[in-house]
Amino acid sequence: MFSWCAAQAHTKQKKHHIMAAIQESTLSVPDISCEHCVKTINGALGALAGVQSVNTDIPNKTVRLTYDPRQVSIAQIEATLDEEGYPIAK
Repeated sequence: MFSWCAAQAHTKQKKHHIMAAIQESTLSVPDISCEHCVKTINGALGALAGVQSVNTDIPNKTVRLTYDPRQVSIAQIEATLDEEGYPIAK
């Protein structure tokens, strides 16, 4: 018989595995200058499968995002930024 406590432990363990897969990155994007940039970047990256959140910071010229690397690679993220006209600083 599967007890409630065992079910709770299994659920917590499953959530931990899911959370462990999510990565966070902050990218330097020197061409960010206005709200149009923010909307373009957030829209393009937010549309990628596996991207959980996008936060574009105008003053710091950075894009901070959380994503699942099993669904999208950092190379795909960088390529998307490039296609939108916002190459990252290397």
